[in-house]
Amino acid sequence: MVSAIVYVLFWILDYDFLILSDMSAVILKNGREKSLLRRHPWVFSQAIKHVDGKPQPGETIDVLAANGIFLGRGAYSPDSQIAVRIWTFDSSEQISSSFFHKRLKQAISCRSSSFSGRTAGYRLVNAESDMLPGLIVDRYGDFIVCQFLSRGSEFWKKEIISQLVELTAPNGIYERSDVDIRGKEGLPSTTGVLYGEEPPDRIEIEEGQCRFLVDVKHGHKTGFYLDQRDNRACVTEFAKDTELLNCFAYTGGFGVSALKGGASRVINVEASAEMLKLAEKNIEINGLDACKVENVEGDVFQVLRKYRDSRREFDLIILDPPKFVNSRNQLEQACRGYKDINLLAFKLLRPGGFLFTFSCSGLMPLELFQKIVADSALDAGREGRIIRRLSQAADHPTSLNFPEGSYLKGLVCMVN
Repeated sequence: MVSAIVYVLFWILDYDFLILSDMSAVILKNGREKSLLRRHPWVFSQAIKHVDGKPQPGETIDVLAANGIFLGRGAYSPDSQIAVRIWTFDSSEQISSSFFHKRLKQAISCRSSSFSGRTAGYRLVNAESDMLPGLIVDRYGDFIVCQFLSRGSEFWKKEIISQLVELTAPNGIYERSDVDIRGKEGLPSTTGVLYGEEPPDRIEIEEGQCRFLVDVKHGHKTGFYLDQRDNRACVTEFAKDTELLNCFAYTGGFGVSALKGGASRVINVEASAEMLKLAEKNIEINGLDACKVENVEGDVFQVLRKYRDSRREFDLIILDPPKFVNSRNQLEQACRGYKDINLLAFKLLRPGGFLFTFSCSGLMPLELFQKIVADSALDAGREGRIIRRLSQAADHPTSLNFPEGSYLKGLVCMVN
């Protein structure tokens, strides 16, 4: 008798096979399977025709085309616009302990040869781009810091932690799932120790010739902007004998790199007094001259206007703002924000100066960002050239099937 669990019917037209099972499934509307056939890992709620079964949030569910063809297997999230995040496109692969062991081992192995021993701070798992949707795992020395950003990663949290303990042998694992995207998934914000010891208030990491103190409990993201590692090194190349204005400075990473490169003066502008205190500590542990550094607590937009009105000039300006775009309906407002700060920066640069300008908003297209920067230079009456394009570090890879993973974009512009 044919199994009641799985029927396999050979498809003679466009597909190789059709799979029906007792697992809950979402059936897509006609014609909405194209992105999954290209191995994109998201299924949006508006693409779903109906749901078979009564899957719980985070539960594994099959995704079928309108004609019943198996497309993928993922985690169900009824509260999110992204209703399913795909774990696998292989119909024979089950989501289990061995699945997470394999995927985590693959991701960690990709980093071990490039980063282990070279720096104590780097990303181990980069969510969708490591085929583990909604999961971020960063290493800081002997500690692991995680973010569980989706229903699926939350559902499998205990198993993921168990596998991370086995694969990385950390002193402790700390959770930093205190980000807005959790709310979109219907999940509460949460932080705390998941395994072993609680991390210290400050963890010191090395990055090239620089050393940084990281606050993994309260700092931005998991504590540090690991994705800007290569770009901090790039600033070192341009910094010799320059007066640097470091906007949205956070804990002063770009400023430390500039001073290592021979900058004559660094001004860090940051809204958080606590982060500026850590920036001071980072100057100290690197043995740099604190007299060359001025830390300014304030709103960058207001500080830039103040410098413009007082006719201040700089040789090198860094604009590394927080994410301005959290949804598509915020894009127009974000464009105005990027235009404002870049226009002001161009007005403050000396002839021959350099602007490092970034957007970490995944919803901001590179072409649009470049146009905003170009319009800013035009309105400032300056001529500029792009001499380098920047992106996120190699431990933040982008899957070829998930272009949204290329969220960090940067331009180095030389100004006449």
